[in-house]
Amino acid sequence: MPGPTYLLVDGENIDATLGVSVLSRRPNPEERPRWDRVRDFATETWGQPVKPLFFLNATNGAMPMPFVQALLAMEYRPIPLAGDGTEKVVDLGIQRTLEAILERGGDVLLASHDGDFLPQVRALLEDGHRVGVLGFREFVNAGFADLPGIEMYDLEMDVRAFTTPLPRVRIIPIDEFDPVAYL
Repeated sequence: MPGPTYLLVDGENIDATLGVSVLSRRPNPEERPRWDRVRDFATETWGQPVKPLFFLNATNGAMPMPFVQALLAMEYRPIPLAGDGTEKVVDLGIQRTLEAILERGGDVLLASHDGDFLPQVRALLEDGHRVGVLGFREFVNAGFADLPGIEMYDLEMDVRAFTTPLPRVRIIPIDEFDPVAYL
């Protein structure tokens, strides 16, 4: 049986990029990713079992319980991390998880745009692990594109994680251009 795919979600990063860079405002509930679609994409992409881990910043001592319960219902493992307020706890948690996967085995789909994970992703690729990055292509750290073997997936176009089209301006390969979407 093939090894697992670890789906690591940097919830803060995806939400911030969606709100600040794509929408220029706080996303409405219907504009947020459908995390069950992301999980299903992860399962279908490499045809192996998926362990979805969703990293949350709980430094303020609170957890968004309705969201945590929804994640649990979608078979995600919420990982609420806390620190002293000066640490990037989600980044640290994901970095440590990537390092543990390097020692343990398995492949990784990382939902983030953040370049803070480049050293760990590079090490995984060099060790023969499959690694993919899920995000909005135009906002993913450019350093990922320089890593041989990395697979890039767009959350909207490839994963189809959204139920409504997002107001993105992106380069469209002519083979994917559908003029009807603009009429």
